[in-house]
Amino acid sequence: MLTRQTVPLADDPLALHAPRLFRAFGWYLRWFFWRNFHAVRISGAGIPDVPAHRPLMIYANHPSWWDPALFMLLANTILRDRASFGPMEAEALERYKLFRRFGVYGIDTDTQHGAARFMAASLRILSRPGTALWVTSEGHFTDPRVRPVRLRPGLAHLARRLPGAVIVPLAIEYPFWNERKPEALFRFGPPVESRSGREISVAAWNGLLEQRLAETMDALALDAMTRNPTLFQRVLRGRAGVGGIYDIWRRLTAMAGLRRPQLAHEREPEA
Repeated sequence: MLTRQTVPLADDPLALHAPRLFRAFGWYLRWFFWRNFHAVRISGAGIPDVPAHRPLMIYANHPSWWDPALFMLLANTILRDRASFGPMEAEALERYKLFRRFGVYGIDTDTQHGAARFMAASLRILSRPGTALWVTSEGHFTDPRVRPVRLRPGLAHLARRLPGAVIVPLAIEYPFWNERKPEALFRFGPPVESRSGREISVAAWNGLLEQRLAETMDALALDAMTRNPTLFQRVLRGRAGVGGIYDIWRRLTAMAGLRRPQLAHEREPEA
């Protein structure tokens, strides 16, 4: 099996990571989410404060193509004090090669070698203080309403190998509320702490992580179903309005009346 020392240098996520380029890409992501969503919102208390010397793993459900982009947006906004990394299917990463400079590393989840690659690269990343690992732990696109939640065992293996790690569940949804554009909603759950991980089995770890993620997804769903923005903190404002000639007309009539145009279907109360 590969170890921390046997990750090839040319394929080493730590060596390829370009923090300044990643920060610059963050501004593009802000625009990209502004263009495609009504808002990006967080439910609950936010991400737990974890000391820099402790390994941090954030594992999420996987409802959409948007998930890796959301990870990178959050890493550029609410978790700027850590260098963020995450795995992606090697075949998909071939289509987004620039992501290698953003901490993304390729794995083949269907082979033993791919599992060893994930373990070796992840252990190497998390052995460096001030890093964070983001994982779509379901392994494939899954509707957020599906229960029971089922995770691939890679994260449980990591938890057993990393005493002192903090493992945080992250629930994600992209519902439509009352505007033309959808909402990007997320919620962090209470952390799971790996003090002496090998004391419980991989299966027990996996069951615990599945339970914590399901609880976090259920809590997010309850807030999402209310369609009440005051239950969330807004991380990023997106586009409002119907678009096209209708919005142009409303802008012109607002200018004629010396007032600000109201493009949203409903005026949003402040949280």
